[in-house]
Amino acid sequence: MRASFPEDFLWGVATASYQIEGADLQEGKGPSIWSDFTHEPGRIDSGENGDIACDHYHRYLEDIELMTRLGVNSYRFSISWPRVFPEGRGQINQMGIDFYDRLIDELLKRSIRPVVTLYHWDLPLKLQKRFKGWESREIRHYFGDYSSSMFSKFGDRVKLWITLNEPYCSSHVSYLWGEHAPGKRDLRISLSVAHNLLLSHGEAVKRFREEVRDGMIGLTNVSAFVEPASDSGADLRAARLYDQFVNGWFFETPITGEYPSELFSRFEIAGVSPTIEDEDMELISTPFDFWGVNYYTRNLVRSQESSVLGSEVVQGDLPKTEMGWEIYPEGLEGFLFKVFKEYGRKPIYVTENGIASKDALVDGNVDDGPRIDYLRKHFSAALNAIKGGVDLRGFFVWTMMDNFEWARGYSKRFGLVYVDFKNDLKRVPKKSFNYYRDFLRSL
Repeated sequence: MRASFPEDFLWGVATASYQIEGADLQEGKGPSIWSDFTHEPGRIDSGENGDIACDHYHRYLEDIELMTRLGVNSYRFSISWPRVFPEGRGQINQMGIDFYDRLIDELLKRSIRPVVTLYHWDLPLKLQKRFKGWESREIRHYFGDYSSSMFSKFGDRVKLWITLNEPYCSSHVSYLWGEHAPGKRDLRISLSVAHNLLLSHGEAVKRFREEVRDGMIGLTNVSAFVEPASDSGADLRAARLYDQFVNGWFFETPITGEYPSELFSRFEIAGVSPTIEDEDMELISTPFDFWGVNYYTRNLVRSQESSVLGSEVVQGDLPKTEMGWEIYPEGLEGFLFKVFKEYGRKPIYVTENGIASKDALVDGNVDDGPRIDYLRKHFSAALNAIKGGVDLRGFFVWTMMDNFEWARGYSKRFGLVYVDFKNDLKRVPKKSFNYYRDFLRSL
């Protein structure tokens, strides 16, 4: 199967700064909203946090050596905004810059292409306290300045940039469902946050166009394949509305400069729609280069008219991962076609795809057969999309190693590498690591 993909296809793994780096508040790093959130009782399963995580900050050479053994040609990681700007802006933390310099240089030395995400949820806490972070329109200027600085520092070596990882999660999971930092529950606020995130995306793209001569910049979104629970007209409409909420709001708007009209009208009637000022939509729709698709599962939706969304997600009967997510590789193929045909016919990268499974270290080995089966089927789905004309250019497995899985703490393992959090963070490649390695060698 590997030989059927384009020769210049990017095969990689993906991580996020707060989930793996550790060294929180060390060597000049400022606190993030997650530094604060994880120390609030009851927020995280088992009361865990990312203070140490995988200690990648101190063990990055060991981790890059594992990537070299794996045989990937690219690595997607995020820069910790408060590690380089403890205050969110102004005085730079040179030790933070030096860390990413060393990381990028070592990757390139190993012929591994760095793919950098500017924001993967770890907002500087100082900005949250100063003006409520993403709730304020001011955030766009701070994010723009931070982005410009990163382009200046690393743009000579990094040629693929992602502005935001999953703004759906940074808005609704954080401000509507309250499961992620800062843990609020207010639809009006979450929609305002979503608007400010898209403004900040547009601002970063605008700065990139002004300041970077060589490279590409894109946006990575949650990518839920939405299906109605039945063929009834009510469920079909509910699925359409839910698709606009999860996908259309963040895929359609940056292309058209307009929010999905049917859903926006519902929000206007409910009095929760975001305030849109002159030139906002022009900035949000600043032309960018590619889409990042983070695909894990489908969402089965039925009508729920008592909800302002007009819908609710229900459980299907397909096999599920340890996260409770249905395994549905056909959804990846379908969603790739949808994104390519409906949202600008842009190049696409699968920037995350993976599975949480019950992984146990037995006699020095981890036999994670379900992960191998999951990856094999999703690689096949991606290939089908390419054969069907989708301009898919890369696939990043989530994730390189077991890490801090946000509100679930360390209880859910997504990694190709087992991390023994009770024994000096020892790294043990799983059976899936060997599968992916052999897959990449099978030219």
